[in-house]
Amino acid sequence: MNEPVFLKRTIAKHTLHSRHLGEDRKLRIYLPPGYNELLSYPVVYCQDGEEFFNFGRIATLAGQLILEEDVEPFIIVGVEVNVKTRTAEYAPFGDRFDAYLACFAEEILPYIEENYPVRRTPDERIIAGDSLGGSVSLHIALRYPHLFTRILSLSGAFYPETQAWIEDETDLSRLNLNMVVGLQETEYQTDTGLYDFVEMNRLTRDLLLERGATVDYREKDGKHLWGFWQNELRESLLYFLNA
Repeated sequence: MNEPVFLKRTIAKHTLHSRHLGEDRKLRIYLPPGYNELLSYPVVYCQDGEEFFNFGRIATLAGQLILEEDVEPFIIVGVEVNVKTRTAEYAPFGDRFDAYLACFAEEILPYIEENYPVRRTPDERIIAGDSLGGSVSLHIALRYPHLFTRILSLSGAFYPETQAWIEDETDLSRLNLNMVVGLQETEYQTDTGLYDFVEMNRLTRDLLLERGATVDYREKDGKHLWGFWQNELRESLLYFLNA
């Protein structure tokens, strides 16, 4: 029995040396069906790249959207992270946070654009993440407004430090966010404390809206797990890719 065509995919793996982080960083790049380097493609950049591919099954989902739902072919870039240094890189109070933001915007993005035919305008890029990955994606868009304006957040860990960053902004009308959070995430234990992710996401949504951002926001039954996010990823991607 032949496997569905959307399960056949091309995933390239690269290792980039980051001067900012002082170490190598692994990347996974999904190339869509019919990939042609003479064309140009929208691009989705994912924090926690290994998890987006393994647990989010984003490559299979991309194939389905492209082949069955007539979504324009797109490239996915998964940026892998070491679990031991994840909070240090993704949280705004982490001691590797500034270096990671610089690595992402000043090293990873130019490397991808040099090697793949991705489109180079903010409205053709999506930056995505779960939990702290959603938070750091927003921070990258805030620090590098000329690079990113479209943010996909799955149960974003928008700690008070992130909300303070937003409060310091006056005009965020350039931003377009798709946010989802699970209703069973009201008491989630992280490595820095116990948080109510529902309240955290509601407050962040309101702060963004007050500053003119476009926010597509939804709350669904779900826990702070990939089992929930995998089911929501399709709707979140379609929000941007069908626009």
